[in-house]
Amino acid sequence: MSSWLAELRNGFAALSPSAFPYGRFALAIAIGICGGYVFSRAGLPLPWMLGAMSFCTVAALSGAPVAAPPVIRSPMAAVIGVMLGSGFTPAIVGQVPHWIVPLAGLVVFMIACGVTVVWYFRVLGGYDRTTAFFSGMPGGLVEMVIYGEERGGDARVIALVHSARILMVVMTLPFIIQWSQGVSLARPVGGVSMFDVPMLSQGWLVGCGLAGALLGHLLRLPAKTLLGAMIVSAAVHISGLSDFKPSFEIVNAAQVVLGVVIGCRFAGTATRVVLKVLALSVGSTAILLFWMTLFAVVVARLSGFEAVTLILAYSPGGLAEMSLIAVALNVEVAFVAAFHIIRVFLVMIAAPLLFGWLGAGGGDAGPAGENPPEEPGHPS
Repeated sequence: MSSWLAELRNGFAALSPSAFPYGRFALAIAIGICGGYVFSRAGLPLPWMLGAMSFCTVAALSGAPVAAPPVIRSPMAAVIGVMLGSGFTPAIVGQVPHWIVPLAGLVVFMIACGVTVVWYFRVLGGYDRTTAFFSGMPGGLVEMVIYGEERGGDARVIALVHSARILMVVMTLPFIIQWSQGVSLARPVGGVSMFDVPMLSQGWLVGCGLAGALLGHLLRLPAKTLLGAMIVSAAVHISGLSDFKPSFEIVNAAQVVLGVVIGCRFAGTATRVVLKVLALSVGSTAILLFWMTLFAVVVARLSGFEAVTLILAYSPGGLAEMSLIAVALNVEVAFVAAFHIIRVFLVMIAAPLLFGWLGAGGGDAGPAGENPPEEPGHPS
């Protein structure tokens, strides 16, 4: 408890004018809001998140003075976590035994992704063995950077590759789903307007967020704020204590901040390094999406789950983003969120063990570049 309070104090300290780049962050938010508005007017999927992400990515690569320090992500992740938790019901919990076939498919899917993408980065990308191995894992941005650096890989490249993976997947999959399914993902995600809900609902939101942050800290969860808030919110809804949902204005604001954070990841990094990673990521994302689609279709026929639900569950990146799409499509958000959590845990456990078993150590020098900004841990 004392360590959590200390972390909370450090978080507030990081927001002090001397430590937090308010000017650059304000510019990033303004750019993000403009992007969200443009995407919203154009009827594009998840406009407030993808619009903010797109505009801020371009701004960062153009050298604009934008920044979104990791400390700002936690409160927004808590909002998304509370919203995702509201999708858990007793009926969903009763369906868990029927997840065996999709879970088996997830494991085989991850192996296929890892083998092919590691080969891609090793052979076509020219990265050393260690860097290619941890860059090719389908999840765990922060954990793969740490594991790779400890074993001699290029932490800068690994971080950029995983950031680009999330960017590419989140930027492409919503459009594919919207156009292939003939549905709109442009509608607001969340509950009713904040002006139409009682203050008690806002109290539930804050309470679940704070309790979730504490729970995530005590359990040492990855993405502890998001997952902790989701667990607490799920418990509240499953138990019937409340059926509240965060208002769509609050959820949209959280989406803007999350989009800004992703877009600003590339700020301060050498342009040539970013462009090479982005170019390689087009190919690696195509590989990931191919395996995702193939396994989703096959497992759908074997399990009875809808292919679009499995596509979101098997998506190689973006717990919050894919879950938001699940909410917009009115599919099983608890199923989608649970599979992303399982994917990240499996990668975290299996990657270092498999690397040691294969004896793939001794990373030679990887491509040089500037250090990417530090990224907060979250399932990716």
